[in-house]
Amino acid sequence: MQIIEVPVVIVGAGPAGIATAGCLNKLRISNIVLERDDCPVSLWRKRAYDRLKLHLGKDFCSLPHYPFPSDFPNFVPRVDFLRYIDSYIAHFNIAINYNCSVDSALIDQSNGKWRLLVTNNSSGADEIYEAEFLVVASGENSEEYIPNIKGLESYQGESMHCSKYLNGREMYKKNVLVVGCGNSGMEIAYDLSTWGAYTSIVVRSQVHYFTKEMVYAGMLMLKHFMVDKVDKMMVLMSKLKYGNMFKYGLTRPKEGPFALKIKGGTTPTIDVGCIEKIKKGKVKVYPGISSIKEGKVVKFVDGQHAHFDAIIFATGYKTNVLKWLKDYKNLFNENGMPKPSYPNHWKGEHGIYSAGFSKRGLEGISFDAKKIANDINFTLTSRVNQITS
Repeated sequence: MQIIEVPVVIVGAGPAGIATAGCLNKLRISNIVLERDDCPVSLWRKRAYDRLKLHLGKDFCSLPHYPFPSDFPNFVPRVDFLRYIDSYIAHFNIAINYNCSVDSALIDQSNGKWRLLVTNNSSGADEIYEAEFLVVASGENSEEYIPNIKGLESYQGESMHCSKYLNGREMYKKNVLVVGCGNSGMEIAYDLSTWGAYTSIVVRSQVHYFTKEMVYAGMLMLKHFMVDKVDKMMVLMSKLKYGNMFKYGLTRPKEGPFALKIKGGTTPTIDVGCIEKIKKGKVKVYPGISSIKEGKVVKFVDGQHAHFDAIIFATGYKTNVLKWLKDYKNLFNENGMPKPSYPNHWKGEHGIYSAGFSKRGLEGISFDAKKIANDINFTLTSRVNQITS
């Protein structure tokens, strides 16, 4: 079996893996990115809806050492973001081995290096990669998550995860239920309604909602003011814009949006027009689902029930780290997330790092990539200095 030796192996060619490779290449540290799909950022390229844009301004979303072009709009559309990623890869000459699935990664006790067993799905061959440093960049969004709902297996309508949703063209005049009130859920509900679907959305928890311009203003204010002051301004702006949405089934959390984000990674919802559709009755709000009854009937926790032709689950993703990383306890917990909290989440023992697990989007990814590359560079430079002295 072929053994490929390289100082740094990065698992995952999403934005986190690409950003880390770019930072390492800038420091002239050899590395290789292993990607199970046949393209970079496959979540954006293959599993995103048509109207998706970056929800934050481009100033907060660029990858390290490479700003977005000046002619890009402030809120970058999906297609332009993919163009930017391809340009980033070319600019930093990033080496990516596609169609490579990591079956296992563990520390080789004989030499202390990371040993990765990889299936090359292009050639069908098994390969072994050996590296001093391992960067886990497979991300928080590796696999679709659909909750266990009683009766879902017997549902006779169409059901899908939002990663399979492109647009509402085929949903015209159909009764469609969107499960989840995050950014994807709200935007998909808006899109469905725009295409003429009879749209409903499940909102189980309290949620902050703002326009993208409000969030952009809030991000700028955070550079000059404390979080609690910015949060008060954000909530005030939201109340002035939307009013009291309680009668429509939406309630705001008591804690402010940025405080919640910092505390646990809960992101406020960016409204692209769904709130107005809720007000006008174009999108109906339901509480949590209790069960799915015979045929296409969904029962909710408040006793209501309704017939739906399709259910779209905008219920997020989960990590797949524990499926392949055998010596994960150096950094990760039993849920496949880093044990240390931000900002110390990116580094473990024995040369393992995590990129893209901070729950802080592209800005967090940029933070991780620079930290990791600089730390590896410090280790290698210190070793050379010891030898020469």
